[in-house]
Amino acid sequence: MNSMGFSIRHLFSFPRMKLGFAENVRSDGIIAASLRPDKRFKPRCSRCSNRADGVHSHHERSVRDLPLGPIKRVWVNYHYRKVECTTCGGFTVEDLGVADPGGPRVTRRFARYIFELCKLMPVKHVADWLDLDWKTVKAIDKLGLQDEFGQTDYAGLRYLAVDEISYKKHHHYLTIVLNFETGRVVWVGKGRKAETLDPFFSQMPGFVRSSIEAVAMDMWEPFMQAVQKWCPQAAIVHDPFHVIANYSRVIDQVRRDEVRKADSKESKQYIKGTRWILLKNAENLTENQVPRLHELLDANENLFKVYVLKDDLKAIWHHRDRVDMATALNDWCLRAREAALAPLDRFVDMLKAHADGILNHADHPIHTGRLEGMNNKIKVLKRQAYGFHDLEYFALKIKQRCSNEKTIHQRKRR
Repeated sequence: MNSMGFSIRHLFSFPRMKLGFAENVRSDGIIAASLRPDKRFKPRCSRCSNRADGVHSHHERSVRDLPLGPIKRVWVNYHYRKVECTTCGGFTVEDLGVADPGGPRVTRRFARYIFELCKLMPVKHVADWLDLDWKTVKAIDKLGLQDEFGQTDYAGLRYLAVDEISYKKHHHYLTIVLNFETGRVVWVGKGRKAETLDPFFSQMPGFVRSSIEAVAMDMWEPFMQAVQKWCPQAAIVHDPFHVIANYSRVIDQVRRDEVRKADSKESKQYIKGTRWILLKNAENLTENQVPRLHELLDANENLFKVYVLKDDLKAIWHHRDRVDMATALNDWCLRAREAALAPLDRFVDMLKAHADGILNHADHPIHTGRLEGMNNKIKVLKRQAYGFHDLEYFALKIKQRCSNEKTIHQRKRR
C-alpha cells in the first residue's frame, strides 16, 4: 500500500504464480515484485507443455515488466524450477507464463507491448522511450516477427506478382512475391536471379504449385525461367506498367538524339528541358506545359511520332479479347516500324520477343502495380531504420508492413 491507500499487487497477477511482495515506487523510481510458483499447479515443461516428472533444482531470475504510468522501470523477480521431462528427454525449465526461458530478460506481456510499439515506431525510438538497449528491442521485435511471419504461408495462392526492390546501392536487390488477390507479401528473398526463387517454389506444396494460374512480372528473363521451371502451367503476364516504363526510355533516347542532330544552338535549347513534358500523361500537364508540348511536337516530327505512339501503346491493354489484343499489338508494331527510328525498332523487337506474356494479360488481367505501390512503404521502412544490416529482419518487417491485416487474423485463427 502507498500513502494514498492504493495497492499495486493485482497488477502482478500471473496464473501459475503467487505474489510474494510488491513494492510501490521506490526512491529510485522503480517498482519491484517477487513471484513464486503456485504449488497448486504441477510443473509443466516449457518445450512440450506436458507435466514434468520431477523437480531437479530451484533458481530465480529478474526480468523487466510493463511500465506503469510514468514509471518506466518495473522489475519482476521470479522463482522457477528446472524439471525432468521424459517426453523431451532431459532437464528443462518449467513454463510459468511469466517470461520465455532463454529469451530476452522481459516478461511476455512486456515483449508483446514492445512488438506492438515497433509496428508504429522505429526500434531506436522504442528503445529510448522504454529506457532499453536498441539491440534488446530489435531482438524482441524479430522474435515476434518470426513467430508471426517466419513460416511462408502458401494458403490460397492462385495469382502471383513478382518484382525486385533495391535495398542498397550498387545493385543489391530483394525479390518480392505477392499474392495478387489479397495484396499480401508472401515471400522475400535476396537477389534477383533465377535460383533466387528456388527456395520459395521448392518448399511450396505440390498441389499449390499446380494451382498457380498466372504470375505477373516485368520482362526479366531469370524470373521467367524460374516460373517456367517450377510452374510450367502458369501463364507469365507482362503488365503495362513495365512496358510503358521501357517505352519512356525510348522517348528519352529519341529526344537526346534530336538534341545531338540539331543544327543550331537555339534548336538544341528548344528541345532541352522537355523530358518530363514528353513523359508525363496528358492529364498531368500543367497549364504552362500544354502549349509548350504542342509547340515542340509541331516543330519536331520524330518527337511527334514517338509521343503519339505512347498513348496508342497503352490502349493495347484495354482489350479483353486475346485476338483483338494481338491485332492491336501487331498494328502498333507496324506503325512503329514505319517511323524508321532505331530506338523504336529495338523496342518493337523486344515486344515481339515477349508477345505471349503481353497477350496473356487478356486472359489474366493482373499486374505488378500493387508491388510498385509497396516500394514506397519499403523505402519509408528503410529510412526509419537508417538502413538494415540484418536482411532477415528487413524481410520480416516488409512482410509485416505490406501484409493484409484481415489475412493475418484469418491465418492466426487456423
